[in-house]
Amino acid sequence: MPDRALELLGDQPDDTTLRRYLHGLPGVDAVGLEQRAAGLGTRSIKTSSKSWALDRIIELIDLTTLEGADTPGKVRSLVAKALRPDASDASTPRVAAVCVYGDMVPYAVEALGSAHGDPDDGLVSVAAVATAFPSGRSSLDVKLRDTAEAVAAGADEIDMVIDRGAFLAGRYGLVFDQIVQVKAACRRADGTSASLKVILETGELNTYDNIKRASWLAILAGGDFIKTSTGKVQPAATLPTTLLMLEVVRDWYRATGAKVGVKPAGGIRTSKDAVKYLVTVAETVGEEWLQPHLFRYGASSLLNDVLLQRQKLSSGHYSGADYVTID
Repeated sequence: MPDRALELLGDQPDDTTLRRYLHGLPGVDAVGLEQRAAGLGTRSIKTSSKSWALDRIIELIDLTTLEGADTPGKVRSLVAKALRPDASDASTPRVAAVCVYGDMVPYAVEALGSAHGDPDDGLVSVAAVATAFPSGRSSLDVKLRDTAEAVAAGADEIDMVIDRGAFLAGRYGLVFDQIVQVKAACRRADGTSASLKVILETGELNTYDNIKRASWLAILAGGDFIKTSTGKVQPAATLPTTLLMLEVVRDWYRATGAKVGVKPAGGIRTSKDAVKYLVTVAETVGEEWLQPHLFRYGASSLLNDVLLQRQKLSSGHYSGADYVTID
């Protein structure tokens, strides 16, 4: 288990120890949280900063296709858009990553070619959902094999789902152990590891207190990112929920000096909404978090709206939706 977790917990991470720690956290003031989120959501960005904001949003997007009907051809099209989001404007930045099912990873890696790599270096990562996404209902053996196969195929990032049923039943030790083991399955033969994003599926956790506890649990177990949602359950990402998760990340950083990323996913469709998340990140954990290894948007349709807004800034008028590709 992570050394920092052992230091904070003071004992082995069984159900009793984790329950004592997680239920000892201060409760969430729901009204205050929602008021803070609403206030941050009204902040405006000056016109001179809007171009920067739109480009930064693009650079933080995990461009996603997670459908049962996904094909190698669709993944190649997604990669083409990730590399050249606006075919009419070569100055448009690339997205951070493409996010696909594990069996689609080899096609994404092949399509990216020499552009496959660290988004902090201007390249594009491959993220794979794993651990019986989106339900998480499978044996641990299947979850670990699912993860290891995606990493072996070239995935740079793994988006795992927690067992929400176990969490809600108070089986915190089980959830903790599964995250630890999935993290170990992210390790490559050369000693490096794929980054692990832990999906909480906040829409199924029912209360802000549960979301806060799940966030702490995921970080204690070694998650590199905490992620709101699979995008398959409503409500998905919301500003108050993301603010709460950012506050947990901030408190973890203050306690340990370690930085953990946050990924809101599902339901962020417009650049106006995406800007609210930029402001919330900057005001809660600082602008240093506005980089690909610390913040992502999980999205499929957001990119098109950002591109239309970007075209409006440069041309002075709105383009029709057919000026951007549908993928």
